[in-house]
Amino acid sequence: MGADALLTRVAATGLLQEGRPVVVLLSGGRDSVCLLAAAVDLGAAVTALHVDYGLREASTADAEHCAALCARLGVPITIERTRRPEHAPGNLQAWARDVRYGVGARLATAGGADLATGHTRTDQAETVLYRLASSPGRRALLGMAPRSGRLVRPLLEVTREDTAAFCRRRGLPWREDASNASPAFARSRVRHGLLPALRAVDARAEANVVRTAELLRDEAEVLDVVVDTALAGRDRIAVDHLRALPRAVARLVVRRLAEDVTGNLCARAPGRLDDLLALGEHRPAKPGDPWALDLGDGARAEIRDGVLRMVPTPRPGARTG
Repeated sequence: MGADALLTRVAATGLLQEGRPVVVLLSGGRDSVCLLAAAVDLGAAVTALHVDYGLREASTADAEHCAALCARLGVPITIERTRRPEHAPGNLQAWARDVRYGVGARLATAGGADLATGHTRTDQAETVLYRLASSPGRRALLGMAPRSGRLVRPLLEVTREDTAAFCRRRGLPWREDASNASPAFARSRVRHGLLPALRAVDARAEANVVRTAELLRDEAEVLDVVVDTALAGRDRIAVDHLRALPRAVARLVVRRLAEDVTGNLCARAPGRLDDLLALGEHRPAKPGDPWALDLGDGARAEIRDGVLRMVPTPRPGARTG
């Protein structure tokens, strides 16, 4: 794909508009360098953010490279230097992701801007395959949306090979992170092991995975309407009504109620549908008392007088009732 063709495809997404403020997450790799240059070429009001985690010997050189690139393109840049606290929870990649998205969101909100990442079509395929292996359920197959609030992904219609070709034609150097090839990371094993194996089965494997995710996202919008209809604007549902719904819809209703009350993903809640229906058949010792069931992920189901509603799981030692 030529440089002009890439710009045309990115422009068609409508995610980088002339004059619209956008903060580009700039790692210095080929994809983020391509994103930065494309945003400039398309006339967006661009600023950049680079986060130096101090995790590699080359991190200082990465920051200097990003600063020099932004100076060349006339883009203001913020360089955030941070270090992982000792005994920080979660894995290293998750911590780094939370840091850059957190800082990026603050900058974008303060400037009334979007926050743009350099995720490509190749990343989309890797994400779907990784989630398929590690997360049960249809949602795992939806991939990354082009827009989620302020977060935008303008490069989802181009491949990693396309971004490299764009940078070469424009004479834009990029930095390579050796850890991206390390088999220590699951995403790297998907990139260098699983995807090549699938391409050996069918050269269209990557495109087919991405297209499947696109179709499922469209279908998810339909299912959301079905759930809205089942709930009819209420934050609870009669257990008899829940039991009468098709099982797939009933599971989605349970998930919606749980996630609305917690504000978080509740992947385990739909799997407790049968437990909830069985619970609804019992009668409490005192009329009006609820039956309760913790669903995980911070959600508790309560059934009172045949009606299911969700509440946050009480903190240990907290009084209920």
